[in-house]
Amino acid sequence: MSLKIGIVGLPNVGKSTLFKAITKKQVDCANYPFCTIEPNVGVVAVPDQRLDALAKVSRSAKIVPATIEFVDIAGIVAGASKGEGLGNKFLAHIREADAIIEVVRAFENKDIVHVAGKIDPASDVETINLELIYADLATVEKRLDNAKKQAKSGVERDGKILIEALEKVNAKLLEGHAARTAELNDDELRVMKELQLLTMKPMLYVVNVDEEQLKSGYAIASLPKDIQIPLCIRLEEELASLPAGEVQEYLSALGLEMTGLDRLIEAGYALLGLMTFLTSGEIETKAWTISRGTKAPQAAGVIHTDFEKNFIRAEIIDWKDFVDIGESGAREKGKLRVEGKDYVMRDGDVCHFRIGG
Repeated sequence: MSLKIGIVGLPNVGKSTLFKAITKKQVDCANYPFCTIEPNVGVVAVPDQRLDALAKVSRSAKIVPATIEFVDIAGIVAGASKGEGLGNKFLAHIREADAIIEVVRAFENKDIVHVAGKIDPASDVETINLELIYADLATVEKRLDNAKKQAKSGVERDGKILIEALEKVNAKLLEGHAARTAELNDDELRVMKELQLLTMKPMLYVVNVDEEQLKSGYAIASLPKDIQIPLCIRLEEELASLPAGEVQEYLSALGLEMTGLDRLIEAGYALLGLMTFLTSGEIETKAWTISRGTKAPQAAGVIHTDFEKNFIRAEIIDWKDFVDIGESGAREKGKLRVEGKDYVMRDGDVCHFRIGG
């Protein structure tokens, strides 16, 4: 499962600097609006200490971590949904993402221009969210009009379901609420998926703070704390430039446990309801990303589509047991479980799937 996260925000709030820090990929961070004209894309390895431990036991030739694709999208301004700034060109890039990170600036610095002329994080959040809502309104109203016309002719498959879903979402958008707040059943969610509405996507807020604000636990009062992460993006940029061996030492000196990237990935996985299962052998130790609640045959299908179709059983060892006593030890001590088609995968399962011909 590939995971793509779009990074959005007003111009000059730290989006491209954050992108550079977490991907260690140089991008243009000039101090003027719209310097990011094409979206920068970077694929980042998901930090997972379990991989090294498993690979050591299996004497794996290589380690293959799970990955996240970050897309840095140009600054959005008020009126973007109507073509202001660089307009809908960049809203289109967001539609391709699985989730959205909105970067909001909270620190003061007179040398860095703010497009609104003042530092007001709550107002910035409202500006971006309204632009996404306006863009979705245009999409929904057009689709609803077409669906009603097609329903009269009897052409539209699932026409009634689609119309009811669109009307529910349209009502929420008109109230200024995100599409994700509409109460939709499974069938309605299915037909709405193809529209790729911006405000249907999970949203996480990165609040760009200075070091003092970071220490004080700064948060935007108008947002739930569980969907916002205060980060000193300048500090993350410094961390990204350090040799790997010095990062933890630097973090400890600052009283931090993990880098912003680690926190972002952790929060992103939680936001999207994702987890990881593992495979380990002499050829490679590899992490695989799946949704929570995935059953064993579907997990096998992530490795290869034929594996789901020809699934027989899964042999599973908890990663800690695999590291402590190895695969043969797990078999001898009854730590290896044989699971069938109804088994719901757990984070950290080390799997060997048995597949039929």
